[in-house]
Amino acid sequence: MKVSAGIYKGRKLVENKYEHIRPTADLVKQALFNTIAIKLSGARVLDLFAGTGALGIEALSRGAQEVVFVDKDNRSVKLIKQNLDSLDVEAQVLCKDFSLAIKLLSGRQFDIILIDPPYKKGLYEKVLSLIEEGKLLADGGVIVCEHAKEDKIDPLTFEITNEKRYGTKMLTFLQ
Repeated sequence: MKVSAGIYKGRKLVENKYEHIRPTADLVKQALFNTIAIKLSGARVLDLFAGTGALGIEALSRGAQEVVFVDKDNRSVKLIKQNLDSLDVEAQVLCKDFSLAIKLLSGRQFDIILIDPPYKKGLYEKVLSLIEEGKLLADGGVIVCEHAKEDKIDPLTFEITNEKRYGTKMLTFLQ
């Protein structure tokens, strides 16, 4: 697993050795960042269900000012911290359930929110509702949901601006 673009391009990340983490495929990661590229420079990013931290690190590599990583699993948090240390990058890493983390971050504004929870668990609407309640999305910001093609995203008060399918996976962009 490598960073694909930006200042850390080509840098290797710590290998994922855990079954509970489903890394984003390179093709999907490229499509995601190509779609939001214009918003990355100086962006404040929230990486929910961060796993190895690869998406948030890619955002930092491509010009994000700040990334907050959230994952409830200690093994994931350890991987995120190892990956950040290997790049000599400091970032906030929260070892918390998404709902507690969102409440803790309430009132902070993020330009990009990445949501990549375990598939087929019905978590998207709950996450989106909490993001709205906590007013976490900055004006003009974007939420990116990575999900199985079978998972339908109810945008609640947000608007779906784009959807892309890659085999069995999809990206849904909301504002």
